[in-house]
Amino acid sequence: MQNKEIVTAKWLGKMAFEAESNGHIIILDAEPEVGGENRGPQPKPFMLTALGGCTAMDVISILKKMRVEVEKFNVHVEGEQTEEHPKQYYKMHVVYKFAGKDLPMDKLKKAVELSEERYCGVSAVYKKVIELTSEIIVIENE
Repeated sequence: MQNKEIVTAKWLGKMAFEAESNGHIIILDAEPEVGGENRGPQPKPFMLTALGGCTAMDVISILKKMRVEVEKFNVHVEGEQTEEHPKQYYKMHVVYKFAGKDLPMDKLKKAVELSEERYCGVSAVYKKVIELTSEIIVIENE
């Protein structure tokens, strides 16, 4: 049995679209230089958003199961694009930033590894065609 998800993009005029996903509305648009009005984000960076959100949710869920308490957690995703059309991401780098006191690095690494290798469906698709790298940064709180 397959799980099917559907996103609808309704044209609002010029280059703007209203995308609906799981009952949530997002306005997508282009820059004025290409006919848009910059009413919302451009679509391609959502690839970075999808990766960051997917792996972040995995990691925080796994750490909770491991009983690791982090005070702050951010995921930063950088994407490098080709110069020629169709411009596409050929490399993405994920930076996992943790803050807390006495955080166990072995468990942080394990949570990231489980997300990247087993649970995050976005990274599973992306790594078939994009070079994915990552790093962990820990900020020790006193």
